[in-house]
Amino acid sequence: MQRECFVYVMASKGRTLYVGVTSNLESRVYQHKHGLTPGFLSRYNVTRLVHNEVFSDIRDAIAREKHLKRWSRAKKVALIEMENPT
Repeated sequence: MQRECFVYVMASKGRTLYVGVTSNLESRVYQHKHGLTPGFLSRYNVTRLVHNEVFSDIRDAIAREKHLKRWSRAKKVALIEMENPT
């Protein structure tokens, strides 16, 4: 049985965006919120989950993550605002 996988977008209050992929969204968001991920995420305080998508195959999730990472900031913001206007 395959596990669900998630592509997610996190944001900081300063509006920095981060796109990632995980098989455990709840745990990953907890890591972000509590600064348990060193480097870029901690430095920019990227703690707010603003978008996520569910996949049944990790390969599809990784492909979607790569696709979103190539998008412009404006396109990512439009995607976020479609489901999460605040």
